[in-house]
Amino acid sequence: MVDIQTKDGTAPCYFVHAPQEGKRPAVILYMDAFGVRPTLRQMAERLASGGYHVLLPDLYYRSGTTGPFDPATAFKEEPQRSRMMALYQSINNQKVMEDTASFLEFLGKQPEVSPKVGCVGYCMGGPFALSAAGTFPDRIAAAASFHGARLASDQPDSPHLLAPKMRGRVYVGIAGIDPNFTPEEKRRLESALESAGVKHTVEMYPEVKHGFAVTDHPAYDRAASERHWQELLKLFGQSLSSE
Repeated sequence: MVDIQTKDGTAPCYFVHAPQEGKRPAVILYMDAFGVRPTLRQMAERLASGGYHVLLPDLYYRSGTTGPFDPATAFKEEPQRSRMMALYQSINNQKVMEDTASFLEFLGKQPEVSPKVGCVGYCMGGPFALSAAGTFPDRIAAAASFHGARLASDQPDSPHLLAPKMRGRVYVGIAGIDPNFTPEEKRRLESALESAGVKHTVEMYPEVKHGFAVTDHPAYDRAASERHWQELLKLFGQSLSSE
């Protein structure tokens, strides 16, 4: 665990080192709405085993000690649901990008971390990953979103509006069954990326639900999740230099 000072306080982060020696690329893993918990730590560790230093920040730090939520019951039981929704609504793209500036500053000071950085976000974290690619184009060489929502919305801070600033590769994995990501949003996102000349892949994972990649999510699908790991490691392998 490391504490990173941000504009608004101190963010606790789980920092996993790559097992390989020498400088290695870093990846920021943006959490889903259920918060930092053993499942996400395990995902960070699995990603690190592929040769990356992985930073998993607690994005709810502004609200103090919150504790993680159980994905199986968080939307069903009170007061858990109300507490989680309050935390979810307490952050936005602007705040998380301000945090990301501090995360990148921290990574830049680590002698074992090479300059280029990747990022990946799940559900709530998906738009943060794409926003980072457009906000920090000189640092973010690859960004991935899995079953993310609000990637191409009508809001003024929608990530797709940053496409002209993106320089890194972008991968978006969409659940085939996801009311939070409409066909219109998919078309809008693809159009923005194509018009901006962003190297990108937007893929549908058929017959799986929102949350398929995360093991403790009720919608977890092993085959689709393993496919997501293959695509994620391929993206970072193509985009992040270990120099």
